[in-house]
Amino acid sequence: MSTEQNVTSADWQKPKKRAGAFDVRTVIGLLLGIYGVVIGLTGLFGTSEQDLAKTSDINLNLWAGVGLLVASAVFFVWARLRPILMPADVDVSLRDDGTE
Repeated sequence: MSTEQNVTSADWQKPKKRAGAFDVRTVIGLLLGIYGVVIGLTGLFGTSEQDLAKTSDINLNLWAGVGLLVASAVFFVWARLRPILMPADVDVSLRDDGTE
């Protein structure tokens, strides 16, 4: 059995809108960014000499925060360059069963 739907040229010409803030990549990027800022600030202002001695004088909190901020930027760029497009005529206020 084939589950393919017939797609006409009119379907390709319908206006589309972006998923925007509801894109999961945006949410993940935001969370990674928040965690990156918190951990980075902990690395800048909350690291003692004893903590540095445990990690061979490498400020792991600072580097982890920078890494999380870079990962956050990658998610935002990815969501911007390859947006999820939805047909403009889709009503997202209705559930699958047709109730509101």
